[in-house]
Amino acid sequence: MNDWLLTVLVFWPTVGAAVLAIVPRQQVDGIRRAAFAFSLVPFALSLVMLARFQPGDGGFQMVHQVAWIPQWGAQYQLGVDGVSLFLVLLTTFLTPLVVLAGWGDVHKRVKEYFAFLLVLETGMLGTLLATDLLLFYVFWEIMLVPMYFLIGVWGGPRRIYAAIKFVLFTMVGSLLMLVAIVWLAWRVKGHMSFGYDDFLNLRLSSTEQLWLFAAFALAFAIKVPLFPLHTWLPDAHVEAPTGGSVILAGVLLKMGTYGFLRFAIPLFPDAATAAAPVLATLAVIGIVYGALVATVQPDLKKLVAYSSVSHLGFVVLGLFAFTPMAAAGSLYQMLNHGLSTGALFLLVGMIYERRHTRQIAAFGGLWTQMPIYAVCFLLAMLASVGLPGMNGFVGEFLILCGSFARWPLLTAVATSGVVLGALYLLWMYQRVIFGPLDNADNKTLADVSGRELVVLVPVLVMCLVMGLFPTPFLSRMEPSLQRMLGRVPAATAALAAPVVAAR
Repeated sequence: MNDWLLTVLVFWPTVGAAVLAIVPRQQVDGIRRAAFAFSLVPFALSLVMLARFQPGDGGFQMVHQVAWIPQWGAQYQLGVDGVSLFLVLLTTFLTPLVVLAGWGDVHKRVKEYFAFLLVLETGMLGTLLATDLLLFYVFWEIMLVPMYFLIGVWGGPRRIYAAIKFVLFTMVGSLLMLVAIVWLAWRVKGHMSFGYDDFLNLRLSSTEQLWLFAAFALAFAIKVPLFPLHTWLPDAHVEAPTGGSVILAGVLLKMGTYGFLRFAIPLFPDAATAAAPVLATLAVIGIVYGALVATVQPDLKKLVAYSSVSHLGFVVLGLFAFTPMAAAGSLYQMLNHGLSTGALFLLVGMIYERRHTRQIAAFGGLWTQMPIYAVCFLLAMLASVGLPGMNGFVGEFLILCGSFARWPLLTAVATSGVVLGALYLLWMYQRVIFGPLDNADNKTLADVSGRELVVLVPVLVMCLVMGLFPTPFLSRMEPSLQRMLGRVPAATAALAAPVVAAR
């Protein structure tokens, strides 16, 4: 079972999409139930994967390897380590909730919508688990197609523009990354290979590292997105359906930061060290810029979208500090952002379905009319702010503490992003939830339904669990993080103080 566990985990959603394709279009309820059932299986398999994972092993586990294209040296190879473990769990955790949330807000082409969601899950899981870089690239590109259709078919009025912009931005960086992958494959001595371990063992010149790092970094920076390559994100978020926004913010953006951590930094350590000041500076600019632009947004969804630019700037800053504490904080913050921002997008989608507007000025006084909704919104907002006891605090605290030794000035400026985050999120919450209930359209709004609570409660519970009990997560991440950081000259001295000791 260990040999096939990851393969079944990756491709089961596509099996579900194929089954949905043969279900008659008129059986809408059956399609919804089938999509939800098929999305639950990968989550169950990921729990089995978690149970079988050996916490002290920093290498790849449960590896499944089969000859794929022998004449090219390409292998079908999947594996999981402490870096990908919880990102896989985040993906399989959010997907069933997004499917369930779609029961209430997707009413056209229902079969195609859920089929694309399931295929997208296969792309995301394959990207996180592939240890052959050609296979990784295939899954990386697979992610684009269903997300393009989710935005372009079920999105808002400017959905075509947003979908095409999303694809064009992502493909430009991806093509350069493919060129770099092929170059690396030809550099493997004795035979052509796309294997991750073969690439790690290459001895590359400084010039090669610099160009190859640039090719990888561009693809990942666009996906994060890192300032100033972020302009596609607000359009994609605003136009995407609720489920698309949750997956985009919760998982797809993490593929960029995951790519930096998995590939760009360990494969090209000298170039990563040389580029660190530039990338750390851009990350801090993104933190402050994203927070300031979010503050003045009149649209709830666009505010949350710009908050992602700010929050993911912290992740990039921590990655390029090259300390175990900052790296662990960055990986932890990837998970945190997926939960808290995913919850915010779900909540925005729920209120939009009731009012058909996302303008902050159209609300006010919802605590009186929708108290359960207001409490759920409060918890998600506080998790995003980074309140102690919630998950966001742990990640940001580790990033700032771990980054200060290497980037004291940049870290000090980045800290202002925490303050600004509290400003725009608390101010948004005050305008939407508190105040007089003086808009007649808000006086008839129904509170969250049982189905909506089933969607929201697991996410909010995990925000609390990760805020109060970070050790089970961090202890499984640490060996793999140390293995990667051990390749970076700038990180060697810092490895004497592992993150577990800091807790």
